[in-house]
Amino acid sequence: MTFPPFSEWFSGFPDDGPLWIAGPCSAETPDQVSETCAGAALQGVHALRAGIWKPRTRPESFEGVGATGLAWIKEAGRANGLPVCVEVAKAAHVEMAMEAGIDFLWVGARSTTNPFAVQEIADALCGADIPVLVKNPVNPDLELWMGAFERLHRAGIRRLGAVHRGFSMYGVSDYRNSPLWEIPVELRRRLPTLPMLCDPSHICGRRDTIPEVAQNALDLGFDGLMVEVHRRPDEAWSDARQQFFPEDFGAWLHRLVVRRATADDPLLASQLEALRGRIDRLDEQLVALLGLRMEVAREIGLYKAENGVAILQLERWREVFRTRSKRLRDLGLSDDFAHKLLQAIHQESIAQQAQVMRSEPETLDLQELGE
Repeated sequence: MTFPPFSEWFSGFPDDGPLWIAGPCSAETPDQVSETCAGAALQGVHALRAGIWKPRTRPESFEGVGATGLAWIKEAGRANGLPVCVEVAKAAHVEMAMEAGIDFLWVGARSTTNPFAVQEIADALCGADIPVLVKNPVNPDLELWMGAFERLHRAGIRRLGAVHRGFSMYGVSDYRNSPLWEIPVELRRRLPTLPMLCDPSHICGRRDTIPEVAQNALDLGFDGLMVEVHRRPDEAWSDARQQFFPEDFGAWLHRLVVRRATADDPLLASQLEALRGRIDRLDEQLVALLGLRMEVAREIGLYKAENGVAILQLERWREVFRTRSKRLRDLGLSDDFAHKLLQAIHQESIAQQAQVMRSEPETLDLQELGE
């Protein structure tokens, strides 16, 4: 699958810079939509957004004004000379949005999680020539996200884009939805022409951390942002904590640093290539060292097999984890990376030892092999 860039979606979308989309989380009243969108337009955004139908966790929450709001956001777009987009969650939404002349659509995270819902939307769009953004599913499942693009692409939709809005995780977190940047990065590896936005509003859930996450997205090469703004954020009917006054949004938006996708200058390209060469050589050494480490792990497995010793030695593992984690932290690496790296090495060592034990002629009790 190949996809056209945002610059080919609409006249006025930037050729050589990021795409900015902004608007209220929810359309509430005609005046609220009009005033909020006019304020966003003054900040230089390229398109306007508003939630019309809101899939909410709890039934007593505000679930949107419904089809009535389509005319409000469409009029705001007309007044400011900008295309507008809304979320659709089922075929009826698609039909009403297209009848109202909405310029492009997005599929929300809850819908992306459900292949039946995505297929219903794709069937309703079959034969239409309208751009569609697809937010990542609520849970961290790249295959579900990929499947949504495949279903829409098979329906004939070619102007497709991704929106990374973070993933729901159990437990306490600094984020409303954890960014798990490795997932959108992998999506881009698989679909390199797919344009991609970041929705820092839903990742953060609060205003103070949104600019930092937005900058991180641009540093990773995202093609733009979708941000929630409101004329009076603290009075918003939904997600008040993550919305900005339009002028406050514009203030930090224009301080963001936009990185170039490639180093076009020959001198910069040469310096970058030299650094990448060093990385390649270091990676070769790392791979060789991991191979040697696993050779030793297999020797340990053979010794344990010959002497009736179980693979998992918990005290030894705790000591390795403690000392190596500290060493990695001292080198400036994050705890999260250290833990994932050490867990991966440990699990592969166990697998290598188990393989040696299974190759022994004497029958062993595999229940003692640990995880």
